[in-house]
Amino acid sequence: MSERLYIVTYDISDPKRWRAIFKLMNGYGEWLQLSVFQCRLTRRRHAELVATLDEIIHHRDDHVLMLDLGPAENVTPRVTSLGKTGFEPVSREPIVV
Repeated sequence: MSERLYIVTYDISDPKRWRAIFKLMNGYGEWLQLSVFQCRLTRRRHAELVATLDEIIHHRDDHVLMLDLGPAENVTPRVTSLGKTGFEPVSREPIVV
């Protein structure tokens, strides 16, 4: 199951919709800052996310951008990060329960 690395950013005009999208994105990726997430998604998870976002946003007022950085295992993002926290690409690690 191949995954691609995405940067998802959004500008939502209504606070209630913004919170709904923030909660949704927490289930799909890792929060970077205010309205920016990085996500490792399979084709299916990407389609699910796009469909759900499409249902939540108001197309005349809101905007969501999804930047496809390429295959998650092979991409090495070149990022300049200034300020309090550094950027690290989200990685897939085993979880022991």
